[in-house]
Amino acid sequence: MELTYRTATAGLRALFAALLMRITIVGEHHLPRSGAVVLAANHIGYLDFAFVGLLGRRRRRFVRFLGKSDVFEGPVLGWLMRRMKHVPVDREAAAGALYEAEERLRGGEAVGVFAEGTISRSFEVKPLARGAAAMAQATGAPLIPVVHFGGHRVLTVDGRRYLRFRTPVTIRVGPPVPTHGHPFEVTDRLREAMSAMLAEVLADYPLERGAWWVPAAHGGSAPAPEEAARLDEEALARLRERRAARRR
Repeated sequence: MELTYRTATAGLRALFAALLMRITIVGEHHLPRSGAVVLAANHIGYLDFAFVGLLGRRRRRFVRFLGKSDVFEGPVLGWLMRRMKHVPVDREAAAGALYEAEERLRGGEAVGVFAEGTISRSFEVKPLARGAAAMAQATGAPLIPVVHFGGHRVLTVDGRRYLRFRTPVTIRVGPPVPTHGHPFEVTDRLREAMSAMLAEVLADYPLERGAWWVPAAHGGSAPAPEEAARLDEEALARLRERRAARRR
């Protein structure tokens, strides 16, 4: 059972070991070892699945992630994603993915969602989509906030990479966010929790002033949130143009 997931996880652990990555996990006890749970994580790089998945394996869980449908189209990565039972999300028909994720939760599984929807170019917590809150409310699953920092230095959006040894990575897990009230209220509550947790992580992380991977508010040269939002819009416009060209 779960041979593909176990093998992929072992391969990633070997990669992290080869890079001598210093991974610290704080608060992992907040993730229950069994039963339905929604893990809402920040999204800052292409290896985020690996780090949050590593957290799951530390608790003997297999986290089923919601991911962009494009990722499932590749011959190798797509096969792996399907074998690991992750859930593809079509931006134009996201309701189907939410329904499937809720069914996984009703089956007692752990579902991971990158609540910002896309990678944060500012490396701060962007406004969140309501999906995580909606899933938790619909199923009664606890909503667990997760933030991580450092893994984006290896590989992230806009071709940024930093393949050096001994890169520190911190993963922090928080207590469940209360899910009573309107989904908008729950989502605001979730973002507040994640932002506070990220601030705690950054307070202890060895930041480098002026570095591209450090948020602007902490002395880095990453785009400020307003500039990052503009870059997001430009990237989304280019993506729409490419999709329209493929349809023609």
